Amino acid sequence: MLRGIAKERLEQLYLDELVRARRRVDELRERYPSASSQELTQRLIDAKKTWAGAGGAISGLFGLVSVPADLALVTALQLALIIEVALLHKVNLKSDRARGEVFDVLGYSNGADTVNLASRVGPKLLGKLVQRLLSRGGLETLGRAVPIVAAPLTAHLNNRDIQRAGLAAQRFYGTMRRLPSRKPSPTAA
Repeated sequence: MLRGIAKERLEQLYLDELVRARRRVDELRERYPSASSQELTQRLIDAKKTWAGAGGAISGLFGLVSVPADLALVTALQLALIIEVALLHKVNLKSDRARGEVFDVLGYSNGADTVNLASRVGPKLLGKLVQRLLSRGGLETLGRAVPIVAAPLTAHLNNRDIQRAGLAAQRFYGTMRRLPSRKPSPTAA
């Protein structure tokens, strides 16, 4: 029962994001009518990187406590970006298969492994360790500055992950072959 409710909620969030993404893509096309799909994709990526960088900088200041929120933010931005890139290439995303493809691109762009998660937590974990070591050594003031160093690193990692998701979506949806429609063959009478 709970699983069904969660699935229903996820589907509704997906459809809501689809509507918002369609509006953003239409606005982008109106603003840059002569731009290529690659240029428009990069503009979408850059817009998401702004949010991801700001979120990473803020979460870097709060250390390990903010890792789940930071991961959720980046994942939501990546999902929105992948949907936007697909819509940019005029892909119909309402079918179950298309929804699965979006999540496949998301997983592919993130490597779907624990190494990526470890690299995301790395700066914050290292910052916390250095902060404790410096505090124990009597350098508490210097230890308080360590999260400030972790903030730009986390922002950089967020931007890198957004860029990776955008390029993966561009590769996937930009290279989909559009098959010509078949004309009925004339039958010999």
